[in-house]
Amino acid sequence: MDYRIFGDLIVMVELVNDLKSFGNKTLRRIKSMTRRKPYTRVNKKGQVRAGHVKGMGDVAFKGFQCLNSECQEFIFVRMDELGEEFELECPECGFDFKSGEETQFYEYEIENFKVKPSKIVESGKFTILHDDYVSEAEEYKYCIICNSIKPLKLFDQHSARKSGKQGECRLCKTVYNSIKNQTRITDQHREAAQKRRMYLDLAGGHKLDSSEVLKRFGESCFNCGKDLKGVKSAKERPMDHTLPAYYLWPLTTENATLLCQACNGEKSGKWPSEYYSVPELKKLSVITGLDYSTLAGKPHFNPEAIEKLKDRGEVDLLVSKYANYIVEIIKLRNRIVSKTGFDFFNTSPSISQVWIRKANKALGYTPNEEPDTDEK
Repeated sequence: MDYRIFGDLIVMVELVNDLKSFGNKTLRRIKSMTRRKPYTRVNKKGQVRAGHVKGMGDVAFKGFQCLNSECQEFIFVRMDELGEEFELECPECGFDFKSGEETQFYEYEIENFKVKPSKIVESGKFTILHDDYVSEAEEYKYCIICNSIKPLKLFDQHSARKSGKQGECRLCKTVYNSIKNQTRITDQHREAAQKRRMYLDLAGGHKLDSSEVLKRFGESCFNCGKDLKGVKSAKERPMDHTLPAYYLWPLTTENATLLCQACNGEKSGKWPSEYYSVPELKKLSVITGLDYSTLAGKPHFNPEAIEKLKDRGEVDLLVSKYANYIVEIIKLRNRIVSKTGFDFFNTSPSISQVWIRKANKALGYTPNEEPDTDEK
């Protein structure tokens, strides 16, 4: 009898039991992550949904101006219908776009003035290849709320959708959120304000000199270029946390970004790489002094704030100051544990075991387990 077979069977049984245990643990974790029931709901009445937009929420288009210099038509072509070999016709003037063909705009000569008499050393035609022109064109999609076709960059990410973008544009999402936020009850406003205060206490920072920030950004919105000269209301020219307070990064005169009210609402809570383009990130690095790798990288907690939470005095001060918002303290602790593996509840022996058990239950692990972390 080959006893190695029994050994292999035992290993397989143990593996199956481990997988069952992992599945049950994950299920418990999901069940423990209960979300607060919504206080309000926005009931939509008489919503206008244009016929040509129905079913188009995930359809992407290429958009470009007709290459006929006398034509002003802007052409949209579905990307799922645009192959490597294409032939398109401008609906206004009939101009043909064909793969492999090009359009001439002028003839040129290169004249060398170093020799006497001057000499033509090269001549040719300035042309644009249709393939290149269509390839570099901006991508667009319809917003299912305002029924407008807009550049993809004006839609937030949504990995579950076919287009990879939200169905509604940022502007519509911002307006919707502003409507819903106006229905918040007083307790929700107070909790949100206290949570932000707690983040800022941990992030640190110095008094902001808004005049310096305005000067550095030329008194215009960094994202859309809106002129903010003469705007007195801080609400209409907010100083944005370039790196979000959610990740405990400070807002300083040096690292603040000047945005208009609309762009600040769109950017709110997002990491720079989730909102700006690569050229914008490079420019922002120059203006703010923040490393490009940080701006273009993935969201992560401020290392200085994490070091602060390794000091017992700081932790005791935090939990005593915000003890009436213990749910928010537990959420912060669990986010940091999940992302970094660091548990600031271990920094102070003064923290009640009741709190620790509640936090562990919400996170879905026991002290003897190693929590899953995003950062190793």
